[in-house]
Amino acid sequence: MKTIGIAADHAGFELKAEIINYLNEKGYKINDFGTNSSESVDYPDFAHTLADSVSDGSSDMGIAICGSGNGINMTLNKHRKIRSALCWTTEIAELARLHNDANVCVLPARFIETDYAKKIADVFLNTKFEGGRHQRRIDKIGL
Repeated sequence: MKTIGIAADHAGFELKAEIINYLNEKGYKINDFGTNSSESVDYPDFAHTLADSVSDGSSDMGIAICGSGNGINMTLNKHRKIRSALCWTTEIAELARLHNDANVCVLPARFIETDYAKKIADVFLNTKFEGGRHQRRIDKIGL
């Protein structure tokens, strides 16, 4: 079973706890990079640690959560080996994996319900990259 790294800021703390419980029930190993309360924190502090874990292979894939998803997503994508996708629908999560080989799924905690977030996570974690023409495009991302 895959090891999933997960991180959130204060706005994503409650959803992170729900996602961790859900993934544990499905048998995933979890690397939890915080935060561990709803006290205000800075999302980059948690995004960088998650990105390092996915980049070095300690986590197979990642899930990150903040209020809108934008801030933590921007931070994650500053890392060379990270392809982070802001996923607010199952269709976007599927395409992020199929076409972009995204390795981190970002969830916008203030804009999606918990049950739907679980569905998004399922689709993201269980969709395989198509490769082919999409690999050529991914190879052009890094500068």
